Amino acid sequence: MKILCIGRNYGLHAKELGNEIPDKPVIFSKPDTALLKNNEDFYIPNFSNDVHYETELVVRIEKMGKSIEPQFAHKYYSHISLGIDFTARDIQNELKSKGLPWELAKAFDHSAVIGEFVPLENQNIQDLHFELLKNNQVVQSGHTADMLFKVNDIIAFISKYFTLKTGDLIFTGTPAGVGKVEIGDQLVGHLEGKELFKFNIK
Repeated sequence: MKILCIGRNYGLHAKELGNEIPDKPVIFSKPDTALLKNNEDFYIPNFSNDVHYETELVVRIEKMGKSIEPQFAHKYYSHISLGIDFTARDIQNELKSKGLPWELAKAFDHSAVIGEFVPLENQNIQDLHFELLKNNQVVQSGHTADMLFKVNDIIAFISKYFTLKTGDLIFTGTPAGVGKVEIGDQLVGHLEGKELFKFNIK
């Protein structure tokens, strides 16, 4: 099982971090040890003083595919969820300043939260609203229509380089509003008004 993530897929988020708008999807990955499921507590790692939440739509791949054309990509998924790409921002900034990869900041244990998966059914995946509440306050509010690279185009792009397999997860990028978590925070994710995760920061 692979966890493949898209960086800078919402223009306002790229701008809030001072990043350029990409002309093709920015891809990075996390190992399976990054998963945090079932509303388990997230423990802030002792190597970072600035861990940020990044709420994202997550797509679960349901059959193997390679070099998938965009018009057929919808056949490879039917369930979606919300997740959080936790980022050690202080470490990421240090690595970026040296032109080094981001894995230490992005791929550490339990840095990929996933919520309950729900069927997409007849919904348009590019017409979904989601939000993150921190301590009962909305801190991120996103709409999939605002993605720079649409889900089916992302799947097509990724599958040129990596064979997609059943159970692979694609984190599709975060909207603006990312921020730091502190011990004692509670994070709740809603997709189209339905709660998909609720967990505490320790």
